[in-house]
Amino acid sequence: MTADGKEKKETTLASAGRESKAHFGVVNTPVYRASTILYPDIARLEARDMPFTYGRRGNPTVKSLEDAVTALEGAARTVLLPSGLNAAASAILVACSAGDHLLMADTCYAPTRSFCDKTLKRFGVETTYYDPTIGAGIAALFQPNTRAVFCESPGSLTFEVQDVPAIAGVARARGAALLLDNTWATPLHYPALARGADLSIQAVTKYIGGHSDLMMGYVAANERYAARLLEYHDNAGLYVSGDDCFLALRGLRTLAVRLKRHQETALTLARWLQGRPEVSRVLYPALEGDPGHDLWRRDFTGACGLFGVVLKPASKAAVTAMIDGLAHFGLGFSWGGYESLLVPADIKRSATRFAAEGPVIRIHAGLEAPEDLIADLTLGFERLKAAS
Repeated sequence: MTADGKEKKETTLASAGRESKAHFGVVNTPVYRASTILYPDIARLEARDMPFTYGRRGNPTVKSLEDAVTALEGAARTVLLPSGLNAAASAILVACSAGDHLLMADTCYAPTRSFCDKTLKRFGVETTYYDPTIGAGIAALFQPNTRAVFCESPGSLTFEVQDVPAIAGVARARGAALLLDNTWATPLHYPALARGADLSIQAVTKYIGGHSDLMMGYVAANERYAARLLEYHDNAGLYVSGDDCFLALRGLRTLAVRLKRHQETALTLARWLQGRPEVSRVLYPALEGDPGHDLWRRDFTGACGLFGVVLKPASKAAVTAMIDGLAHFGLGFSWGGYESLLVPADIKRSATRFAAEGPVIRIHAGLEAPEDLIADLTLGFERLKAAS
């Protein structure tokens, strides 16, 4: 417990959302599968006087995860969604209506960009992309109908850190919502709502799930947006299964110890990569000398295992030879599981330009021994050199 009487987040991870007395002493909330909920009489049916009223509106397993996340985020309320992308889209739809204007970080997750450019545009919401390093200068981009600012910090693929408190201050002064995709740091390492976000977005698929076997997202809201979030979630008919909630709760309990190992391995790999002749630079805010390192040290309490690497000029064939022969790095999308991954980065920008000296790759440092990962990359660089 901290000096102010608040429990540490590691303790919250282990204890929040558990109601053992309600489940006959069982430590973990069992999996509930339900659609119909039976009422004992007409009076209680008409009053909806039951802890759970219909399967779509939750069950004990769903509630355990919602309660745990709400405690971890310091939120007024949390809703669970089918995926991280759905969480991002839902948060935008909670904050914006037809005719509104949205400010979106130019480094956002590519599917979020696609949602804005296609679906959101069709619904009559205009999106303007902005430089993620703009800070309080974002005030110049506000329009009379700007209703929300969407941040993702660090940004996808290139890992720029945003000054979220500064941007939140501008948004709050203009009556706009601040939305933050906080998947990289998780609420363990970045207190989104305390830093000024109104809606905190998380792809549970990644580190909270932690085992590459579930799809889920969540949005946690402060008091200002809680009722609006709940109304949207109910009207949209959004639902997640008790089975997936059980898996997410399992992952949540070990989040702190896993993230510690992911960060340690990522730093080991990043520092080693900095000394490789094939590497131009490493994109990792936790790394000394990274452009976002000072903001990361100011606002974050830790990092994760995801970072980028800008290689020196090399042909596609050479990079392919490097990647295709890797033994311990899987080739696949997503991240946050126990396994290491490596993929080429396809960087898309609208408001800014990312100047890369050569090909960019994204690495997720998993839970394998760092020595084995370094040995694997060493052989990969030998293949890259041979194919160049």
